[in-house]
Amino acid sequence: MREYPAHIFAGDPLDRVDAARRDPDWVQAQIDAESSRFLPFWQMKVLASTGAQPRLAWRDRGVLAHLADNAEPVLLGVKDRVTHFALDVSGPTDPIATFDLDSSLDFIEPRRIATLLPWFESGTMAHAKSAVDWHARHGFCPRCGSRTRSNLGGKERLCDTCGAHHFPRTDPVAIMLVHHHDQCLLGRSSGRGTGAYSALAGFIDQGESIEEAVRREIMEEAHIEVGEVRYHSSQPWPYPSSLMIGCLAQALSTEIRIDDQELDDVGWFARDEVLRALARSEEGDETLRVPGPIAIAHHLLKTWANRDY
Repeated sequence: MREYPAHIFAGDPLDRVDAARRDPDWVQAQIDAESSRFLPFWQMKVLASTGAQPRLAWRDRGVLAHLADNAEPVLLGVKDRVTHFALDVSGPTDPIATFDLDSSLDFIEPRRIATLLPWFESGTMAHAKSAVDWHARHGFCPRCGSRTRSNLGGKERLCDTCGAHHFPRTDPVAIMLVHHHDQCLLGRSSGRGTGAYSALAGFIDQGESIEEAVRREIMEEAHIEVGEVRYHSSQPWPYPSSLMIGCLAQALSTEIRIDDQELDDVGWFARDEVLRALARSEEGDETLRVPGPIAIAHHLLKTWANRDY
């Protein structure tokens, strides 16, 4: 079986220390430890070095003084006996002045640097961003409306009023490259403004398998009947916290009836046309523009176009 390399945003090397994080005294000791490292996020932008080869800018515990209101450090994991946390520091209106940053550091939108970071740092960044974002969105209990608090180093939130336990969620998304002989089905989303064509995708519904979701989404969006579905690979997507489940799917019909509420256009594209699009700076040309290497759709297209499946 072919082994695929880790996608961008995958491959976080930190040990998430599930057993150790159950001890609140141990977690607090790690927060207090001089050796621990903290990754700040300001309005979901990550602190990183600038330049051609950026790196995540881990800080010492002094950064704890700038925690956002009601935020707490989120334990990401341990590597080489060093404990790593993520922090929400979204309070300051001028983060450059507050953190006294020179031109070598900045708070950067993660997608801007994801493909430039070492692969393992992109995975840690995705883990950290999703965790910080979840805590920022779930400060109150959906059952009773009371304020919740972080527990297990940030792997759950507790409501002391009604006793509810709330856990970070990951939303599964099926993304599928549908093919028929030497053509594949690509769509252009409404309202995106990029003009790029990509594999079709949709959230997996409750009580639905991956294969069922693939067939349903393709029927709903393009009215194409799908037969065999093959799993390709998966990719964490921290916007805010999805798991992209990549598949290759065999079309049993070819006549398209587009769902114009979801898509501007759907069409069949020849293998040679896709290969040319992938070859032009990995971004495509004026005839066909496709997603870059940051997206799992790019790798689905490469696998199909090169008959590597």
